[in-house]
Amino acid sequence: MRRVSAQKWIGSKWRPRLATIVVAILIMVMALPLVGLFFFRLYENQLIRQTEAELIAQGAALAAIYAQEVRDAGIPAEKLGAAVPAASASDPNSPYRPIEPRLDLASDSVQPTRPAATAAAVDPAFAAVGARLSGILAETQKTTLAGFRLLDAKGVVIAGREEVGLSLSAVEEVHAALVGRYASALRQRISDEPPPSLYSVSRGTRVRVFVALPVAVAGKVAGVVYLSRTPNNIVKHLYGERGKVVLAAIAILGGTLLIALVFLRTVSRPIYALMERTKRIAAGDREAIRPLEHHGTSEMAALSAAFLDMAEKLHARSDSIQTFATHVSHELKSPLTAIQGAAELLRDSGSAMDEAERRRFSNNIVTDAVRLNLLVRRLLDLARAENLAPSGESTSLGGALALLPAEDRLAVRIEAGGDTGLRISAENAAIVLANLIDNSARHGATLVSMTAASADGKATIQVSDDGAGISPSNQARIFEPFFTTRRDSGGTGMGLGIVLALLKSHDGTIRLVDSERGTRFEIILPVV
Repeated sequence: MRRVSAQKWIGSKWRPRLATIVVAILIMVMALPLVGLFFFRLYENQLIRQTEAELIAQGAALAAIYAQEVRDAGIPAEKLGAAVPAASASDPNSPYRPIEPRLDLASDSVQPTRPAATAAAVDPAFAAVGARLSGILAETQKTTLAGFRLLDAKGVVIAGREEVGLSLSAVEEVHAALVGRYASALRQRISDEPPPSLYSVSRGTRVRVFVALPVAVAGKVAGVVYLSRTPNNIVKHLYGERGKVVLAAIAILGGTLLIALVFLRTVSRPIYALMERTKRIAAGDREAIRPLEHHGTSEMAALSAAFLDMAEKLHARSDSIQTFATHVSHELKSPLTAIQGAAELLRDSGSAMDEAERRRFSNNIVTDAVRLNLLVRRLLDLARAENLAPSGESTSLGGALALLPAEDRLAVRIEAGGDTGLRISAENAAIVLANLIDNSARHGATLVSMTAASADGKATIQVSDDGAGISPSNQARIFEPFFTTRRDSGGTGMGLGIVLALLKSHDGTIRLVDSERGTRFEIILPVV
């Protein structure tokens, strides 16, 4: 199948760069406080309720003064208004009757501007009370900036800068107060001058809070204190707290820069360093296979270690493949060259040869062809062993040995541990034993003994023979492919390589250990 490049396999779909995502996140982090200031309605609602609470406090004080003036003026009960509802009357068990702010931007709709006052007649007694209180209202307004109207029991204005002598009884909140209930409302505010553009982001600049408190005298409504004020807006409030806002902005900017620095040092820089290292390794620079100078996080360190481990294994495998290809070409070249030479001699000089010479050259061709066939078969066995996946089957030393045909060249016996469970299939275990037994037979052994023992989840198998042994100079090379000292007798040097590959595929190992006589191999495999 044609090899597909990594770029084509991943696809050409647009993907944002890591730096782009980081910048976007940082911008969002910086913008969140500003967005909260302009659109977080809870803060704006708090300003509305704060304004209502202030008007209630001012109105309660004025209502107490108004009630005392009515009592001092001796206004008769028949001139007073409706009876105060029982729920609003003083609790006999408590001297307190608190009024909590009720306005809520989430549930209360903003009503149109207040209806205009209508003409009405003023009771002289209430007019006199209003005249006495006008000075108090004027002085209070200079400080609180609230609008004040004192109404009599019929809703007629008796004190205030404007509308004195006019009736406000048609106003919804005033009408509620005339029957003894506290009422408040949000109404649209129309200013004579257009508000600044920055103020327009706050709903508080376009509304006005109206509060109507009934004045109770002898259980009846003696009048109404009608107050109004524009709530503070967010921008104006922030301007008043500009020092704190500047400090908060500096803290936000500093925090964002700190986040950017930490992210750059712990994530972005190690990723780009690893990408650069990848390009160098792909270009064949083996000096690049070393740890990064700075990993940033434990995950990045683990990723870098895994990558470098993979690169080392790939390079080692590349070297192994190159060496293996060199060995294969050498091993196959020798018999091919011999076959070619013998065939050319038979073709060019066969008629001049006697029968014995022709038979000798023909036998050489057949012998070399048999060796080629054997090499190919062993190469296929090695390839299967290296790519073999564990089957999950299990066997024992005795069960694997039972699959082998009777050996005429030497005796094979199990000294101990024949029933130890091994996590390898019986067929593969038999291949391992067959290669070891054949190797012993080729080195003049007459006896192969085996022992097995298990400990800590591992089985240790000792395979010993009484053969000629392996010289110290050759011990380091016995697992190299094609290395053999019995090439003349048909050895291919592939047996121990197949054994090593089979054991590796089953999480096992094999090594040569010292022995007083002959050869001894130690095999370690997982137990069942």
